[in-house]
Amino acid sequence: MKILGIGNAIVDVICKVDDNFLLENGLTKGGMELVDEVRFKKLLLNQKIEGTFSGGSVANSIVGLSQLGNKVGFIGKVNDDDWGQKYEDGLKKESVDYFYSKKKEVLPTGTCLVLITPDSERTMCTFLGTAGKINQNDVDVNSVKKSKIIFLEGYLWDDGDPKSAFDKAIQNSNKVAMSLSDSFCVQRHKKKFLDLVRNKIDITFANEQEITSLIDAKNFEEVISFGRQLGKIIIITRGESGSVAINKSEVITCESKKNLNIVDLTGAGDLFAAGYLHGYINNLTIHESLEKGTEMSSKIIQQMGARLN
Repeated sequence: MKILGIGNAIVDVICKVDDNFLLENGLTKGGMELVDEVRFKKLLLNQKIEGTFSGGSVANSIVGLSQLGNKVGFIGKVNDDDWGQKYEDGLKKESVDYFYSKKKEVLPTGTCLVLITPDSERTMCTFLGTAGKINQNDVDVNSVKKSKIIFLEGYLWDDGDPKSAFDKAIQNSNKVAMSLSDSFCVQRHKKKFLDLVRNKIDITFANEQEITSLIDAKNFEEVISFGRQLGKIIIITRGESGSVAINKSEVITCESKKNLNIVDLTGAGDLFAAGYLHGYINNLTIHESLEKGTEMSSKIIQQMGARLN
C-alpha cells in the first residue's frame, strides 16, 4: 500500500448561510470550532442541508489519492450507527481500504457542520463524537508497517487516547506526512506541533497562516528561513499567491490557477495534499507535485463538498 491515512472519521453536513448567521452565533469565518452535540444541533436547526459527505481532512486526501489511481487505506473511528455505516460505504465506494472494525460506542459517529457563506468561504463546527476517542488499540500496526507513508492530521492530535494512537502510528511507520490542519489546532498545541515538525515528521503541510503561527514568524521570509534550517520537506499553500515547497536549502514555487468559478473552499487543502503526495510517491519532481496539488485543489473548489465528483 502506498499511503495510509489516519484521521478523524467525520460526516460533513453542508449548509449555506449568510455572514449575519456567523456573527449571531459567534463563529469566526474560515475557521474550525469544536462543539458539543447540543450546540451542533442548535446550529443545524432550521438550516437547509445542501448535502452530506463522508469527510474528515485526511480521509478527503486519501479519497483523492485513490481517485488518482493509488492503492491507499484509512483508519478512523466511527460508531456502529447509520452515519458510521454510510461513512464506511463511502470509503469502499472510492476503493479505499478501511482498516477499522466498527462497534457500538458510547458516542455517535462524528459530524461536521460546514457553513458556506456567499463568498464561498467555509466555516466548520465539528462535533467529534467517537472520532475523537481514537486510541492506540484502533491503530492496525500491520497496515502502518506495510505503507510507504502514513498521513496524519493535526485535527486528530490531542492529549490522552488520540496522542497514543498518533505515537503508535509514528513509531511503526516508514515515513510520516502530517497536515497542521487549522490555525485553531496550531494555537492549541503549538509547542507539541513544533516538536513533531522538527523531530518526527518527514513532510509537513500547512497554509501560510498556520506555519506563520507555529513559529511566530513576522513575515514569510522567516518561514523560508525556518524551512531551510529544518532540513525536511515543508509544503505551504498561500491562496492566490500559489504554493511553496521548501526541501532543505531548495525553495520551489508554483502559481495558483486563475479565473476559477469558486463555489466552495471546503477540501482545498486536503485535495492539494492529495495531489502533492501523488506526485511524491510516483517519483514526480517537487514542482510537478506542486502542480498536481494545485490542479486537484482547483477542481474541488469549483464544486460543493470535499470529494471530487
